[in-house]
Amino acid sequence: MTPAINLLKKNKCDFKVHKYDHDPACTDFGDEAVEKLGLDANQVYKTLLVELTPKELVVCVLPVSNQLSLKEVASAFGVKKAVMANKDEAQKVTGYLLGGISPLGQKKLLRTVLDESVNSFKTIFISGGKRGLDIEVKPSDLQKLLKAKICEIKAV
Repeated sequence: MTPAINLLKKNKCDFKVHKYDHDPACTDFGDEAVEKLGLDANQVYKTLLVELTPKELVVCVLPVSNQLSLKEVASAFGVKKAVMANKDEAQKVTGYLLGGISPLGQKKLLRTVLDESVNSFKTIFISGGKRGLDIEVKPSDLQKLLKAKICEIKAV
């Protein structure tokens, strides 16, 4: 059980766990999940951490098929500039390993933005908190649990 799964159970959310054998040589974690689970890349979401200030990280959830727009993220949070978080810092702050960072069950609840494309699906797939583990969840449950805002954050 991961903190992400425990949080979903505690809040009585409907979800499905999807496991696959993670290849340790693979560093394209989202693409690996798409391929091994036979899913649509637009419906599988990655979790990225972005630094707004040296003291504030935020969570961005968007399709693995897209690039993140740091300009859109900055705009969503009302700051001038946003940069990708350092990977070691991301792991330390979330309590998860890179490639297994779930937006759910992190050490503390960070401000979160979901890409507006979540509205196109009844369910989406997110990391379950470790490599080789995805969770299928309703976007509305994800938004509620994370107190997330929904904005366009992918590069167009």
